[in-house]
Amino acid sequence: MQENSLKTIFGENVFNDAVMRERLPKQTYNALRKTIDEGLPLDPKVADVVANAMKDWAIEKGATHFTHWFQPLTGITAEKHESFISPTPDGKVITEFSGKELIKGEPDASSFPSGGLRATFEARGYTAWDCTSPAFVKDNVLYIPTAFCSYTGEALDLKTPLLRSMEALSKQALRVLRLFGNTTSKKVITTVGPEQEYFLIDKKLYEKRKDLILTGRTLFGSKSPKGQEMEDHYFGTIRERVSTFMKELNEELWKLGISAKTEHNEVAPAQHELAPIFNTTNIATDHNQLTMDTMKKVALRNDLVCLLHEKPFAGVNGSGKHNNWSMSTDDGLNLLDPGTTPHENAQFLVFLCSVIKAIDEYADLLRVSCATPGNDHRLGANEAPPAIISIFLGEQLTDILEQISESGSATNSKQGGELKIGVTTLPTLHKDSTDRNRTSPFAFTGNKFEFRMVGSSSSIATANYILNTIVAEVLSEVADRLENANNFNEEVQKILKEIVTNHKRVIFNGNGYSEEWVKEAEKRGLPNISSTVDAIPALLKDKNVKVMEKHGVLSKVELESRYEIMLENYAKTINIEALTMLDIAKRQLLPAVIKFIKEVADSVNAAKSTGLDVKIDAQSDLLAEVSSLAAEFKKRIDNLENAVNSASNIENDSFAIAKYYRDEVFTKMGELREIGDKLETLVDAEIWPLPTYADMLFYV
Repeated sequence: MQENSLKTIFGENVFNDAVMRERLPKQTYNALRKTIDEGLPLDPKVADVVANAMKDWAIEKGATHFTHWFQPLTGITAEKHESFISPTPDGKVITEFSGKELIKGEPDASSFPSGGLRATFEARGYTAWDCTSPAFVKDNVLYIPTAFCSYTGEALDLKTPLLRSMEALSKQALRVLRLFGNTTSKKVITTVGPEQEYFLIDKKLYEKRKDLILTGRTLFGSKSPKGQEMEDHYFGTIRERVSTFMKELNEELWKLGISAKTEHNEVAPAQHELAPIFNTTNIATDHNQLTMDTMKKVALRNDLVCLLHEKPFAGVNGSGKHNNWSMSTDDGLNLLDPGTTPHENAQFLVFLCSVIKAIDEYADLLRVSCATPGNDHRLGANEAPPAIISIFLGEQLTDILEQISESGSATNSKQGGELKIGVTTLPTLHKDSTDRNRTSPFAFTGNKFEFRMVGSSSSIATANYILNTIVAEVLSEVADRLENANNFNEEVQKILKEIVTNHKRVIFNGNGYSEEWVKEAEKRGLPNISSTVDAIPALLKDKNVKVMEKHGVLSKVELESRYEIMLENYAKTINIEALTMLDIAKRQLLPAVIKFIKEVADSVNAAKSTGLDVKIDAQSDLLAEVSSLAAEFKKRIDNLENAVNSASNIENDSFAIAKYYRDEVFTKMGELREIGDKLETLVDAEIWPLPTYADMLFYV
């Protein structure tokens, strides 16, 4: 694609600022910008003008319908399409779209997860236009990003608490900035660049795997003779078939104004990654949902299937979503940029230490943000950060904080210097002041933090509204103290020393994958919450309810609803996986094994019937081994089936039910898989009904 062509298509399907400036009257445009930039209420008259301009633009783009696009608590997006047409008395139609239709929608709220906020008979819910995220046209439909709430005002989605948290952090961060003499910035914006990992497999193979179709992951499958141990796939040459997919994906994303920037092969065979340029957290969240949806559609066009599950293949690298988070002012100041002499940058150190304290004090709440059944397979494995939340700062910043801890202030900053490679034709490189750490769950990477625990299939909204809120809380504490300080500079130094002294336990620059770190973290008193079921109750802890309510992000009732939804989702997910596993085991694998046993038995009998003195040890040993495993396989099928059936006898307690599914059902699923995977290595490949890992991971 030529440069001019790329510039032409980028954002061509987005009702962005340039389009609004061109199509809206100046007065209307300025009023809308004040709403977007300063949070002022939107005048309904302005909405009418915007709606008409938006409709005309969308119809020119081929749109026939519009939809209020929202993000319910399912974790995916939802939409209901309405046409622009209105009938006229003479039997014809006109196109209409009012400000009222733009601002407010009314989808059915009873059939979405609500955790008790809505009963089935209470159907009313509302969607409200989020003008801070631009509308766009996709598949001949005008998509209007919206928030989703109940008739009684509670948030039924992921966007509402995200928007609330962004306002909360901006308010508290501005208080701190004003104390440091900043009088020009009007808003503090959290920005995110979510790196998205995914797998691609051949569509024909996918269609033969009921487990992938129904659950997103393989429930059976022995290891491929070759996996990722050669380390030859990471950043390797991109296969032509994948390259074609990536090219088409980029173009589709660019049309939607999504700045897809980086693409490469990931660690596991058939695994890849896409990374966008940073954007405002709200828009980045919308864009990531669009990215996942577009990946799936573009893959199908190329006879591929995009897998976004955190662990679609056991024994190889899982997929995450690295949430690169930072804070910036509306006039371009990155509050997490240390500068060249960070030890002298008191404002940076205050914001840095506020993040450190927030992560340490609310680690349990942040852990909930990445707690899903799929992510349980990934967190703590060799390719993912452990379930223990710690912060990597690197040598330079760690040294500065140690100086503050010991003496109350820092006097110098370690510098990186130059890196001489030893080849005269190669340039001397400027060496960064610190290395990177890919094993850290929460790593400082220059001017941002990379939160690496979020699962690949999850919305980034939850991680970011929790992160925004807990940082806002610490900033509010800092602002309270500084506003009442007799000596500002002395109080700053006192705050920094207290935070470093009390919260340095969360700073760890070593190997997060090591067993030694698990033991060390326990000594430090850091929580190690390995299971989603154990993580979820943190939503209802008094300190967590208090911080969410204080900043108006989620009420106790809204937190209780999410507690119920998450536990229910866990139990439902494991139940679906167990039922799928039983179906495959009983109707596909066991019949294939019996067929193979018959063939081997026929071979033994045929050899014996010749009357010749021939060796049949191989056939006999194989027959005995497979028959024995088949009997054990059937026994474990029965065990799993009994466990699933017994789940209905558990008291009506969502935590108890989820715990049962984890401890009993999931455990027996692992026991059944163990035998099934052994049988796969013995049964004739022509008889085994499922595509193998080798088939799927090396499909070209």
